[in-house]
Amino acid sequence: MPKPRPTIAIAGLGIESSTFSPARTNAPAFHPHRGPEVLTRYPFLAPGTPLRESATWQGALVGKALPGGTVTAAAFTELTDELLTRLGELGPVDGLWYDIHGAMTVEGMDDAESLLLTRIRETVGPTTLISTSMDLHGNVSRDLVHQSDLITCYRMAPHEDAMDTKERAARNLVDLLTRGAPRPVKAWIPVPVLLAGEQTSTRIEPAKSVYAAVADVEATEGVTDAAIWVGYAWADEPRNRAAVVVTGASEPQVRAGAEQLARGFWEARHDFEFVARTGTLADCLDEALASTARPYFISDTGDNPTAGGAGDVTWGLQQVLERPEFKDESGPTVIYASLPGPAAVETAVEAGVGATVTVTAGAEVDGRHAGPLTLTGVVHSIRHGDRDAETEVVLRVGSVHVILTRLRKPYHHEHDFTDLELDPRSADLVLVKIGYLEPELFAMAADWKMALTPGGVDQDLERLGHHRIRRPMFPFDRDMPAPDLTARVIAPSDEPLSGPDE
Repeated sequence: MPKPRPTIAIAGLGIESSTFSPARTNAPAFHPHRGPEVLTRYPFLAPGTPLRESATWQGALVGKALPGGTVTAAAFTELTDELLTRLGELGPVDGLWYDIHGAMTVEGMDDAESLLLTRIRETVGPTTLISTSMDLHGNVSRDLVHQSDLITCYRMAPHEDAMDTKERAARNLVDLLTRGAPRPVKAWIPVPVLLAGEQTSTRIEPAKSVYAAVADVEATEGVTDAAIWVGYAWADEPRNRAAVVVTGASEPQVRAGAEQLARGFWEARHDFEFVARTGTLADCLDEALASTARPYFISDTGDNPTAGGAGDVTWGLQQVLERPEFKDESGPTVIYASLPGPAAVETAVEAGVGATVTVTAGAEVDGRHAGPLTLTGVVHSIRHGDRDAETEVVLRVGSVHVILTRLRKPYHHEHDFTDLELDPRSADLVLVKIGYLEPELFAMAADWKMALTPGGVDQDLERLGHHRIRRPMFPFDRDMPAPDLTARVIAPSDEPLSGPDE
């Protein structure tokens, strides 16, 4: 007989943390939602929706930060203590949806998400069923799988299916609880490959086919969910690598599905390519200026704030402003997004639109590659109230429209530019601190190239200096022997876990 309507709590903290960036992330960056407001994060849990009506949902605390540097120990303690207190105040729950990213690094700590989940387990008890949803650029340790009853991740990069994945995690948990089924079998396979997200986009092969196989495995009788994690390349922890997890009622089918997906990923390892043509920034600028394609987009990849870059590396903008083609207002129209500079923004705001100002910005956090940049230009526009940037200013320097921000911000949408009285569609060149172009920018670009620039999320992984990841690992050890890709069946979360975290 189906169980009555279950009570399900929602909790989690999410961030990508680059250990190769000098930046540190503090608690306010997570913009946490608390209590009932947690449910407002998820359209599929809006009042009256089938999933909302299928259970009693109770928010504890969910916080998501813009990717950045290592989370401070104080921030982690503050947020997790509050999360656990709020969770304990909810009383008994049948299930918990653990909504995380999976690539959070905390000072003095490895595998932070697993350690938090262990404390959550201690709070909710061993009988509570837990469903974990993640980014495919997260990291999946054996212990994280053990503590979870269900676990899944995105199947698209860019992450156009992010909300679909969260809904699937919540729905699978409701189904498990209402059917009163036994805890699922979990097959986990670590795959010794660590690649940048820009090399594993599902827009192109081989990732397109590798990830297409996930749905086929999920459709197998006896399988509840299947997932492949690429892992997070810009952190240096033993858990950082690719992984496969398949869950379901049938151990033979779960094992077989996991091994099929792991083999597919491993066998394709030499075929992964960058999602766009690449070159030095100088090469990209030369090609863009010679091209008739407009707008021509260039990704300034090394300081991408959506991968964990500090966002204030000045090196790329410095190269752009030194180009003679852009010295005069009549030159090609260029948009550069963006550079944090709180003092520069304040000066521009005080001067007002139309004023000529000289300001200095950048390199307050990451000055390893170039120092603070002084620029003189005309204030083109000012905007207040952005969730990430707080205040934005556009400064026209020659023919370059430089977006300066009080705090770092990613630029992913057309309105990010039009809100600042910029028209990216009519620009000649648009340079964005990003890796692969997000969908709106991708659709807008007449042509596109990725500049391999320096920063905390340098695309040249082998020069970053990983020394704590498990070796051998591709591509660091290209001639490594074939790994053991047999499925490891992980004990249910209410049973002791033993053996090494391979």
